[in-house]
Amino acid sequence: MLESKIQAKIIKRFTDAGYLVIKLIKTSKNGIPDLMALKDGKVLFVEVKRPLLGKLSKVQEYRIKELKEYGFETLILTE
Repeated sequence: MLESKIQAKIIKRFTDAGYLVIKLIKTSKNGIPDLMALKDGKVLFVEVKRPLLGKLSKVQEYRIKELKEYGFETLILTE
């Protein structure tokens, strides 16, 4: 399955759970996760990868570590 289709499923799941989901297309920081989900004053970052084939780049690994150090919850999801 294409990553875009997986992403659409994840967006729907979070939206159905009451989150405002923003797809991060172009940012000033390389490696930022694909999605930002907002709910009740909480920010959650989501990186979407294809099962078995998807692998984080070094800059994505760095950025996820950085976000976690700032106290943000960050998920890597395949479905």
